[in-house]
Amino acid sequence: MASPILSDLETAVTAATTVMASATALINGFAARLEAAIAAALANGATAEELAPVQAEADALKASSADLSAAVTANTAAATERKR
Repeated sequence: MASPILSDLETAVTAATTVMASATALINGFAARLEAAIAAALANGATAEELAPVQAEADALKASSADLSAAVTANTAAATERKR
């Protein structure tokens, strides 16, 4: 019979992984909306220089998403290996 402590831990890890995946999707959504706003502003006459601070924020969001995705992938693979 599995230990209740290990079972509770596995449930917590599964829930955290789901939350992390949701966070990644949310961050990607924010970045996509910023990119669309930047494109619209450029189409309406704004310059890349004027939008550089906004572009920097979009780039930072994408980097955060990539970091979070990498962490989830690394930890999910480790959890899968432990189950074997």
